[in-house]
Amino acid sequence: MPSSTTPIVRFHFLTDVPLRERARLKDFLPELFKKEKKQFNELQYIFCSDDYLLKINKQYLNHDYYTDIITFDLSEPGQPINAEIYISVDRVRDNARSFGTSLKKELHRVIFHGALHLCGYRDKTSQEEKIMRKMEEQYLSLYFTE
Repeated sequence: MPSSTTPIVRFHFLTDVPLRERARLKDFLPELFKKEKKQFNELQYIFCSDDYLLKINKQYLNHDYYTDIITFDLSEPGQPINAEIYISVDRVRDNARSFGTSLKKELHRVIFHGALHLCGYRDKTSQEEKIMRKMEEQYLSLYFTE
């Protein structure tokens, strides 16, 4: 098991996605957790299709609808975070078009969104969603201006 001083970020591609500068992103994510005063051992990002994520949504969450992301915190209570984060590339592409933003920015927003969930942020109420959006914007700005 990795130590808390050497967190691991892995990317798995079940579908094609133009994720550039992966090493930079792997360096940035531990900084996000550090700023949020959280520790993690390992994050697994799995990029997949709508259909693949829909099956997971039905099987594990009993939800019969498409979503852009599902985050599974697999860690033991009180231990550094170990998680799997599934991202539908189809949803991210559609959302980028709908929101009038680039695929690159929307992809990073969703990547940070999953990390923020693991840091304790929620988005079930309008107030929680407002805070989540603010935090996403904060980390997008930090990432793209570094």
